[in-house]
Amino acid sequence: MLATKNLTFEYNRQQQFKFPDIQCKEGDHWLIIGQSGCGKTTLLHLLGGLLKPTGGEILINDTNINSLSESGLDKFRGGNIGIVFQQSHLIKALSVEENLLTTQYLAGVPQDKALIKNILTKLNLGDKLKSKPHNLSLGEQQRVSIARALVNNPVLILADEPTSSLDDDNCKEVVDLLLEQSKEYNAALLIVTHDGRLKELFENQIHLSKISVS
Repeated sequence: MLATKNLTFEYNRQQQFKFPDIQCKEGDHWLIIGQSGCGKTTLLHLLGGLLKPTGGEILINDTNINSLSESGLDKFRGGNIGIVFQQSHLIKALSVEENLLTTQYLAGVPQDKALIKNILTKLNLGDKLKSKPHNLSLGEQQRVSIARALVNNPVLILADEPTSSLDDDNCKEVVDLLLEQSKEYNAALLIVTHDGRLKELFENQIHLSKISVS
């Protein structure tokens, strides 16, 4: 489902990264761990098509996303990849429902209010459809971010440090939600984190070290 080979990226001569090859099947759950500066978020952005690698390839359902045009990549990402960012990045002027409708619109898929309500209800946010982001708690905003990542039925869910600012109870809740939704959609899930609390929850792990390529 997801495969990378000889993947490299460089910001400049001082920040060059070489990443281990990944083989991730449909429905797999992976944890990508390492200290700050080792390239975790960079790797997630590469897998999500937000950055273009310096070398190597990324295959998602046999599509080499590096070979797609910018517009083709936008369309492919919108229909296949859901990303949960560390910050929610919700549009403040829009309601929760409108934020998710906008996600569908930008991906070029039909806007489906019934689907949005169903996903939000499963995430215990059914009563927040018309709420603005500033009226939500941090945990609720994160759940909306999860809903936004799921709203286009992705085959791959990427989560960037989803538990970094949470206490133990909320940490477990967010991870459980991600695992539950991944299972329901049979989507591969990759979580990028330096949060040691997650290590015992994931059998499949990729350890990145703070070693740049010279």
